[in-house]
Amino acid sequence: MKGYGSQSTKYRLGLLYSFKKEWLNSYTETPRNIEWIWYKRYLESSLRGVDLEKSVGISLRLNNFWDKIREHFSFEKDIEVYVSESHMLSYHIAIKNECEEVYSLDTHADLGYGGISSVSFKLNCANWMGKLLNEGRIKRAHIVYSHHTTEKPEDFKDFNKLFKVRYYNDIDALPNGIYTAAIHICRSGAWTPPWLDDEFFKFVNNLNLPYKVVKLYRRKWDIRKTQLSDLLYYLNFS
Repeated sequence: MKGYGSQSTKYRLGLLYSFKKEWLNSYTETPRNIEWIWYKRYLESSLRGVDLEKSVGISLRLNNFWDKIREHFSFEKDIEVYVSESHMLSYHIAIKNECEEVYSLDTHADLGYGGISSVSFKLNCANWMGKLLNEGRIKRAHIVYSHHTTEKPEDFKDFNKLFKVRYYNDIDALPNGIYTAAIHICRSGAWTPPWLDDEFFKFVNNLNLPYKVVKLYRRKWDIRKTQLSDLLYYLNFS
């Protein structure tokens, strides 16, 4: 296993030019939260004189992302690559591949929020990593935060006391040669707008590996052809 054992790596495409802290709430992956909510956000921003399509875009940090990944991660031959909406799938990928460690490159740790009791809740996109640790499925979790996270390691004191969790602020802080059995790429549509979906798949395809798409909702975005009745509905739903 080359020292580290079998490991699963995932990354969320969510590096934005203009990060909106008001979008940091937790959301389930439903059409309401990954598509309709963007019409509401767009309309609310328009009322404030802000064109959301122009103010939220892709970070230049993505240009050499996969080169950086290959500097630090050693991919297994015929490695399995998954693309999905929710990070929750990582729980099942880690178990399937008998992973001992998981590296998560994300804005959120997904250990569970509200203390250790959160791992007792039903499996979801916010507690899958904590569940893997609590159930003894993995031995160690590595959290590589994106540059716009608002989380801090001390936010997870309960987990840090009970489990082996390491936190990093940059990919370059990782060692080289991390043996990797699977890769999971998440869109996380509640935080990644639909007008960037084409860019998301460019990002996925730049990995230059075959991949399996799992439960990824196809979003439609055409704000200029949306009927007035629909716009009013999107603006007023909560």
